Amino acid sequence: MPGKRPRPVRRQIVTFAVIGVINTATYYGFYLLFLIFLPYLAAHVFAFLLSMTGSFFLNARFTYRTRPTWRKFLLFPLTNAANFLITTTGVYVIVDVLHQGSRFAPLAASLAAVPVTFVVSRWVMSPARPAAREAGEAVRDTGREAVREIA
Repeated sequence: MPGKRPRPVRRQIVTFAVIGVINTATYYGFYLLFLIFLPYLAAHVFAFLLSMTGSFFLNARFTYRTRPTWRKFLLFPLTNAANFLITTTGVYVIVDVLHQGSRFAPLAASLAAVPVTFVVSRWVMSPARPAAREAGEAVRDTGREAVREIA
């Protein structure tokens, strides 16, 4: 319907996907750079940590439109824990088990982790749960914005 705003979750998914592409490009650039002087798994870990930091700030600002806080920053790695395990296992399997090259292994391995990462990041970054807002109850993730919404 023309002029109708997209639903917030749909907008978040699209924005998350765009940031994911940016994040993947950033990760891959760092991975290739570190691959020059580090073993592939070390290159993967360092590139992952750097790109995850950038992902936190981009997702806070554009996907979830929330203020970055230390609490969210410290919880954000939870959003990537499954991603990290899936991609690291995938990179290992592709390179050491399937004997494919290490250059494109992380790109292939990352595809399976995206949906899990979105669900967990939405949980960490969202200021309040709709049911808690309706009930007027305190919210576990109490960034100042959640407290203001309830008050």
